[in-house]
Amino acid sequence: MEKKYEILSTRKLVIGYKKKELLPPQNLSLYRGEMVCLIGQNGCGKSTLIRTLSGLQVAISGDVTIKEKKISQLNNAAKAKLIGLVLTDSTEIRSLTVRDMVSMGRFPHTNWFGKLNNKDEDIISQSIEKVHLTNKSDNYFSELSDGEKQRTLIAKALAQDTPIIFLDEPTAHLDLPNKIDIMLLLRHLSNDMQKTILLSTHELELAIQTADKIWMMQSSGIQKGVPEDMILENKIQSNFYSKQFSFNNKTGGFEIKYTGNKTICLNGDDPVLLFWTKRALLRAGYVLTEDAYTRITVTEKPEWIIYRDNKTEKRYNIENLLFTLRQ
Repeated sequence: MEKKYEILSTRKLVIGYKKKELLPPQNLSLYRGEMVCLIGQNGCGKSTLIRTLSGLQVAISGDVTIKEKKISQLNNAAKAKLIGLVLTDSTEIRSLTVRDMVSMGRFPHTNWFGKLNNKDEDIISQSIEKVHLTNKSDNYFSELSDGEKQRTLIAKALAQDTPIIFLDEPTAHLDLPNKIDIMLLLRHLSNDMQKTILLSTHELELAIQTADKIWMMQSSGIQKGVPEDMILENKIQSNFYSKQFSFNNKTGGFEIKYTGNKTICLNGDDPVLLFWTKRALLRAGYVLTEDAYTRITVTEKPEWIIYRDNKTEKRYNIENLLFTLRQ
């Protein structure tokens, strides 16, 4: 088995503000080429943990070590060569282009005058290319879409050339295609460039599909593991339980718990047709039972056959099925 290279570790780390401890002491590890998603409810301390691990905030107690160097003993210049940081709240800068923004990532490596050499320029160009913004290089940062702004900030972190990148809610305020784009980009950076990536997110279903590991943050501590193991061990389901919804271990998604007062029997052989028909019926207030007066059989045509009142009716889409059932 290939040995994992530890990039970051904590020893009895306690985070919080003044005397308010958010978690009991934590021993954590991040490894090279690993993408970890940090999830948890609002206010549980995800941002505080990222700020503490990056050295922006002092820990209440304990140590954070990156590449065998204690973060508390490093100056800002040394931290900037180890940690790339992408925060949610970025200052709106109107006078800088995409290339200007990404160039700022090279400042930890430049001379006293901040002059960029040919190597720096190449790294900047490569970083912009990796986030697919070469054609936007000369555009002003303020004119970009939210997704393009996020990719620019990631390119800046890449230009910084650090072994680890922390991101606080990088998919916040993005539409679904851009959320997926950002998560797949980060997946690529960890896989192909061997960057160690820790990001906080509320996108649990995307995290399950893209992360190597999940850190699930609660007041009692952080549960850690491969997403599939955490699902099979019911750790995610038990931590996201509600009277209104539940996590489905089979589909890896959330389901709303509808309360119905009408019974219906549903049969068929096509699992996809059955799945979506069941979802529509539950939303319409039906409870599925084996001995209901009204029965529906779904065929692969597709065709929905309704049996009730000693009559048989056929419908050819779910909208018409629901309309007929209401009659």
